[in-house]
Amino acid sequence: MLFLQETQMVAGMAADTLNAMAPMVEEPAKLNFFEMCLKGGWIMIPLALMLILAIYIFIERMIVTQHASKEDVSFMDRIKDYIYDGKLDAALKLCRDTKSPSARMIEKGISRLGRPMSDVLVAIENVGNIEVAKLEKGLSLLATISGGAPMLGFLGTVMGMVKAFFEMEQAGGNTINLSQLSGGIYTAMVTTVAGLIVGVCAYFAYNYLVGRVNEVMRRLEMRSMEFLDLLNEPAAGK
Repeated sequence: MLFLQETQMVAGMAADTLNAMAPMVEEPAKLNFFEMCLKGGWIMIPLALMLILAIYIFIERMIVTQHASKEDVSFMDRIKDYIYDGKLDAALKLCRDTKSPSARMIEKGISRLGRPMSDVLVAIENVGNIEVAKLEKGLSLLATISGGAPMLGFLGTVMGMVKAFFEMEQAGGNTINLSQLSGGIYTAMVTTVAGLIVGVCAYFAYNYLVGRVNEVMRRLEMRSMEFLDLLNEPAAGK
């Protein structure tokens, strides 16, 4: 019995010794987004500002184009009835109450009734161009961000590689420590990724908004054509 107890004690001591000698297994380091941004250096600040500005422009233009796309389906029919009945004041009031790009365009055309058709057409086209310019506000800046962000990220890449080669030169040709080079390479890669992310997001946002503006433009052209056809129709055609 005593021999069995001594054997168990020796086995326990051996197990403790093996556990103490076993190498400590460290958990692998996880990639932290905030720390990665800090590694990018000061280049990340203008890139972050570009991203915030691009998001703001996208949301603001989405709201504007959404309002511009809303239109009463019976608007042109009511305008037609008012014009045939000679109720121009009622037609103008309807346009002012509707508050849409096409309504403002038709309102300008109604206010020019009685003048030559060419004057009416020019007035409608001028208002249409003004409305399109309002819708396109900020899109040029969004396009600039889509092209400038990757270039700014590439600038950070070049600066990071310059830093890495500078530290390599300072370390000497015989002893090169990879940890000394990792800082510059890390900066180079982070700024490249950040610039591409901002540029790609701004690029897709720009093209999406351009598509929505073009849709509103086509609707304005359709409304202007309907209005001009309405003026050219004889009153008896009602």
